[in-house]
Amino acid sequence: MASIKSLTDAVNTFLQALKTTPLSTTKILQTFTKSPVPLIYEHGLPQLAPFLGRRFTGPEGVVHYFELLGETLSIEEMKFENEGDWVVDGSSSAVVLRGKGRFCWKGTGQVWDETFIYRVGLAVEGDGDGEMKVCEYRVWADTGAAYLARRGRLDEAVYDGYGDEDGDIDSNGKGRSQDVLGNGLNVYGSCG
Repeated sequence: MASIKSLTDAVNTFLQALKTTPLSTTKILQTFTKSPVPLIYEHGLPQLAPFLGRRFTGPEGVVHYFELLGETLSIEEMKFENEGDWVVDGSSSAVVLRGKGRFCWKGTGQVWDETFIYRVGLAVEGDGDGEMKVCEYRVWADTGAAYLARRGRLDEAVYDGYGDEDGDIDSNGKGRSQDVLGNGLNVYGSCG
């Protein structure tokens, strides 16, 4: 069983590589295993965006996924919940965490804020004598916002006429975070 510290250290290294501006596929690739063969999967319909609903495997798949992201999106800011709020499972060598980011679809210039979830599976590189690295990276994010931004129609969906335009509180003082595009995962709390 992997130690909690070895798992969280490996995830922190990966997250730091993700936050590098501009996005560096070389730096990110260094955080993934070669053996076992790495897998990236961002959940969603493949018709909505080129990086959704497809299995990216091996080092070339990792590079391809992040090149697609870099070609289509810019990340204006990204932050993650505190390490103490992560779900860390030493027996399955996995970490689940939530983050927030501001993204821009480069082709249309449309920008949105979203909350997302990562499940990061980790393994020791090679035959068990290497360092702990990412071997599986799964993403759940706001695919609807990405699709609408890609189509240049994000502004049509953000404000639905209920409550205030920020989507925080309606006229009765009721929270509306899950009623605003991009905030669906906020129903489970905030990460910062």
